[in-house]
Amino acid sequence: MSATRFVMPAVPEAREYLDDIADDMVTRFGIPLAEAVARINQHWEGRSFDSEDDLIFHEMPEFWADLLYYGAEARTEDPDADRSGRTPVPAPPKDSPAWTL
Repeated sequence: MSATRFVMPAVPEAREYLDDIADDMVTRFGIPLAEAVARINQHWEGRSFDSEDDLIFHEMPEFWADLLYYGAEARTEDPDADRSGRTPVPAPPKDSPAWTL
């Protein structure tokens, strides 16, 4: 992915990790890449990932994908929980600067 897709400053390792989160959302939830990137940008707007030791790396990409797609309740659920009946949180508004693709 291009470095301009994410709005937050990040070291290369963090950008790769954000790519992994976006790819997971695309694969598991069937959403477009543009929406996955917009969800990431909105969630971490104003944040910077300037170290490869950032706390973001303490969770797997699937954890963050679930959180960004299903909301805060997904943090406390078993990672293998059936979420087929859950409603995703709305994507950022189309006029949001989070949409970079």
